[in-house]
Amino acid sequence: MSIQDELGFATLAIRAGHHRTPEGEHGEPIFTTSSYVFASAREAAARFAGDEPGNIYSRFTNPTVAIFEERLAAMEGGECCVATASGMSAILSLCLGLLKAGDHIVSSRSIFGSITLLFNNYLTRFGIETSYVPLMAPAAWEKAIGPATRLLFLETPSNPLTEMADIRALADLAHAHDCLLVVDNCFCTPALQAPLGLGADLVVHSATKYLDGQGRCVGGAVVGDRKRVGEEVFGVLRTAGPSMSPFNAWVFLKGLETLELRMLAHARNAQALADWLREQPGVARVFYPGLDTHPGHYLIGTQQRTGGGIVAFEVRGGREAAWRVIDATRLLSITANLGDTKTTITHPATTTHGRLTDEEREVAGIGEGLIRIAVGLEAIADIQADLARGLAGL
Repeated sequence: MSIQDELGFATLAIRAGHHRTPEGEHGEPIFTTSSYVFASAREAAARFAGDEPGNIYSRFTNPTVAIFEERLAAMEGGECCVATASGMSAILSLCLGLLKAGDHIVSSRSIFGSITLLFNNYLTRFGIETSYVPLMAPAAWEKAIGPATRLLFLETPSNPLTEMADIRALADLAHAHDCLLVVDNCFCTPALQAPLGLGADLVVHSATKYLDGQGRCVGGAVVGDRKRVGEEVFGVLRTAGPSMSPFNAWVFLKGLETLELRMLAHARNAQALADWLREQPGVARVFYPGLDTHPGHYLIGTQQRTGGGIVAFEVRGGREAAWRVIDATRLLSITANLGDTKTTITHPATTTHGRLTDEEREVAGIGEGLIRIAVGLEAIADIQADLARGLAGL
């Protein structure tokens, strides 16, 4: 057992992965180099052949990126991590590394719109088909699994309705059918939820969101075991090159240092906002796992540490009313990104899920009156006051 195995989560978030260079630096260095110099032709040949460890080319071996990968793997409880250029490239790399023509995915309907488009418009060109099921319907998951099914994919909580799935139950189902369970842990991060510890095989991240925490950079990651992630997914990265830049990796490292503190603070504000929204007359329904009316509330405290930082709510009056609320804000940022210290607000039906068909949005439960808020770290009274401007007119 290494000393890292004995460290707490907060310590891993600050210390894991950094192996000091001979310069003795205290902060993690940024290696801004595309290539590396070898001591000899023999060493170069051994590196390229994989007979000796070491850096080769920054498309797939960079010391700064490696620190981020090792740290995130430790925080998620995984053996290995591959960092990528974005969250979507992480999912694509996973699928290209682990699936082949004729394979089948069973996915939750409640996923980010771009993932649905990736599955439907692009993976199908390579003979990989996807079936969609309600996230919180275990019987539907089991019914959809067939002989060609290789992967079960889900977000929990989901985007944007914060639906939750029992990860352990779905992991048991996946393994009973010789399938892999992949969990997008973007909304919770390892600070609030540990899918691998609940039986999931792989975790994917958009590091762009909470792992960064301040909306500065774009990146992604896949975490899991050394065989699937360290060889198969890494092989896609090495060959196809959806690489994370060293500078972005360094920014994400700084984000990881405060991840737990931020996630708990986001959740406190989100809980207060959800409680307040529930009392507003123009609001028809509030979606937040921390509310006792949420169907997944029973998983709080066992699977998920808190309710997280995302609140969605539906206003009466459809798109016109939702846009009126959004446009009346003066403090909140109208943007589809999330995970920032700044509170953001968006209309999912015309932004994050706008490229889906009307039928796809209807099945996913994304109505015209739905608003999603990624609750930031401002004073909660100021967030409420800003929303009250638009809500007062409904």
